[in-house]
Amino acid sequence: MKRKYNPTKIEEKWQKCWEDEKTFKVGEDTAKEKYYLLEMFPYPSGRIHMGHVRNYTIGDVVARYKKMCGYNVLHPIGWDSFGMPAENAAIEHGIPPAKWTNENIDSMKKQLKKMGFSYDWDREISTCEPEYYRWEQLFFLWMYEKGLAYKKGGSVNWCPTCKTVLANEQVEAGLCWRCNSEVTEKYFDQWFFRITDYVEELLDYCDKLPGWPERVLTMQKNWIGKSYGCELVFPMADSDDVIKVFTTRQDTIYGATFMLIAAEHPLVMELAEGKPVEQYVRAFVERVKKQDKMVRTSDYYEKEGIFLDAWCLNPVTDKKMPIYAANFVLADYGTGCVMAVPTHDQRDFEFAEKYGLEKIVVIQNPDDPLEADTMTEAYVDEGILVNSGKFDGMKNLQALEDIAEYLESIGRGRKTIEYRLRDWGISRQRYWGSPIPIINCEKCGAVPVPEKDLPVVLPKDVELTGAGGSPLEMIDSFIHVTCPNCGGAAKRETDTMDTFVESSWYFDRFCCADCSEKPGLDRAKVDYWMPVDQYIGGIEHAILHLLYARFYTKMLRDFGVIGVDEPFSNLLTQGMVCKETMRCAKHGYLLPEEVKDGKCINCGLEATIGKTEKMSKSLKNVVDPNYIIDEYGADTARIFCLFAAPPERDLEWSDQGVDGSFRFLGRVWRIVMDYLDDIRDVAPFDGRGELEGALKNLRKKTHQTVKKVTTDIEERFHFNTAISAVMELVNTLYQTGRPERDDRKALSVIRETVEDIIILLSPIVPHMTEELWDMIGGERRLSETAWPSYDEAVTAEEEITIVIQVNGKVRSRIQVAADESDEKIKELALSDEKIRQFLGDKDVVKEIYVPKKLVNIVVK
Repeated sequence: MKRKYNPTKIEEKWQKCWEDEKTFKVGEDTAKEKYYLLEMFPYPSGRIHMGHVRNYTIGDVVARYKKMCGYNVLHPIGWDSFGMPAENAAIEHGIPPAKWTNENIDSMKKQLKKMGFSYDWDREISTCEPEYYRWEQLFFLWMYEKGLAYKKGGSVNWCPTCKTVLANEQVEAGLCWRCNSEVTEKYFDQWFFRITDYVEELLDYCDKLPGWPERVLTMQKNWIGKSYGCELVFPMADSDDVIKVFTTRQDTIYGATFMLIAAEHPLVMELAEGKPVEQYVRAFVERVKKQDKMVRTSDYYEKEGIFLDAWCLNPVTDKKMPIYAANFVLADYGTGCVMAVPTHDQRDFEFAEKYGLEKIVVIQNPDDPLEADTMTEAYVDEGILVNSGKFDGMKNLQALEDIAEYLESIGRGRKTIEYRLRDWGISRQRYWGSPIPIINCEKCGAVPVPEKDLPVVLPKDVELTGAGGSPLEMIDSFIHVTCPNCGGAAKRETDTMDTFVESSWYFDRFCCADCSEKPGLDRAKVDYWMPVDQYIGGIEHAILHLLYARFYTKMLRDFGVIGVDEPFSNLLTQGMVCKETMRCAKHGYLLPEEVKDGKCINCGLEATIGKTEKMSKSLKNVVDPNYIIDEYGADTARIFCLFAAPPERDLEWSDQGVDGSFRFLGRVWRIVMDYLDDIRDVAPFDGRGELEGALKNLRKKTHQTVKKVTTDIEERFHFNTAISAVMELVNTLYQTGRPERDDRKALSVIRETVEDIIILLSPIVPHMTEELWDMIGGERRLSETAWPSYDEAVTAEEEITIVIQVNGKVRSRIQVAADESDEKIKELALSDEKIRQFLGDKDVVKEIYVPKKLVNIVVK
């Protein structure tokens, strides 16, 4: 009796087998070429979602494939386990963050194991454990000693009710997400990493990462934001003070008619102090601080400002320029001050129109002369300088260098380079993070914790109430210490590190997760494994995480801890998993299981189908991976995620697609069962002897499929087309006539095809294929079996199809020998009966020939 496909039983069997045999445990082996495959490690939220399933399945296919190709594959997993959700859960449910986090890790670990991912679980790390963060505390001390870590004043979002600092994402419409109080801006001393010391190398190496998507590299370059320009000096009209401005457009300096300063810039209140406008300026500043920075600087947002009752002088004309605070200028870009040239910058133009400020044309349009009074928008194209003193008549871009030199000669400017990138602020006034290893002494100032006293362990017996302030300040046993320098009373630093710090070096730690010797990284092991050969994660991490990881790598290199310049050789940013939304008039958004026969099961009202959006809890358009695993098996979830779309594209969820994937696996299972008794003791075809007809075609299709799947995985990660190729091969096998049981040659061809189908599918659906491999009598575990090779001669087509067009439209197709000459192919195309009918007595102008593919006959 033939066995039925039972995914639950099969998957449990092989997951236990892989775990018991430690199939994917790996160590250094200089005899093999290494391959380090890593997906961005998860935050332990408690449940995996379909985005996790897709991301980790993509990585698992590559890891398994590379292992079968003979590589020594490192494929680790761990937990990015510090972060705010644990604090929020503690406040809401009274659960200690450590307990909440570890329970979630246990839950997610079980879920990931049910997916059959080929992780080396012996390398598992959790960043909230002292065994991990003790080493980043050590790195902090090294950075502090070298001046790469420092403390300075900086602005933060402050909730006066909660008495706590808020991250940008916790400020909603200017209000605290927790208590709805108005959020203010407050200045605190904060810790920073001097990432700007590496700015040029970070930028230069963007051109040395050919395995990264161009989109990501462009985003990184733009974030670094290197600009060549001038720092201009605008003297104050009534004092010896000056305002410095960075600009890349010194060619427009003669048209600067007013000055704009970011509303949150300290200079704004200094200039307004003691003047009748002070109270109005203060109110404006407070209002602007509540506006989202990204929104207020966008093109569509209304430009607002307030006159500060202060004036400066244009550095080349000495004309007085009014000074305004403005909502669309940011304090942390450039100097926070902008010279406004309304005729040649659209935002400045709108501002000048609104407040009735002077406009002077300094770049003339040679094709359509401009008049300042009649302009309806700024002129932002190239042109000829006018009203620009001795530079009149020059092309504006060609005058940039001359004007810069002139400004330097009169002491009103200098050529310089400006970067958008700012130092990395790592201070977080929160509990659930790595303590910063600094002791504050009134006599000695900031004193590093001695290395011998590391780690500074985060206390776990902490009550989080949400009342505001850092809980660490309330724990006497933590905060009160002795100064290592003078022996006097001192206090620990209560800020914790940004959680991006943990994710900036975890990939190094995976190379030697059990290393307990300083500095927590075994140089020989790290040198063997690093850099990561393939990194996989979402596009949302394209800037901060990846930039910080690159910086941290260069920093550790300079301390001699590691030997690589960049952490990730190749990067894949996978698309999102999306699904249509459903909602009813009474209950709003509905979960998929709340809809039956187009009706809301809660009230019976019609459920309307909405837009297809990224799966999210708020939209309720989520599918629980556990449901898919229980209903269809992990292998079905895996193959659907890979078949539905290329990895870099968004995947649109389809219940029909899941059903179809399950049916295909059942089809593979049945055909192997059909041939099982006949081929179990038969060796695969060795290529000796002639084949004819269907068997010859089957073997050709088998070798073509091996080539196609190998190319699709190796070169493009296009698993969808690889799966499609295997589906075609399965169809061909079904169409091949069943040979007699005593026809050993025919059965050997069938055996070769069955083996290759199983192996080609094994990285994608490892459980079912491991079971089938065992049933047909594979010599060793499938996961230890070599990837199949193909014979190029066997893959060659004996005949090829030539498409024939007339004036670019397909009119016929012909079959020709694969080795037919080009001239003969063109002759056959012209003599084809269908083509002769289309041509009639028309004159042939020319023939366009694409070798071995197409003939296009152009006629009058």
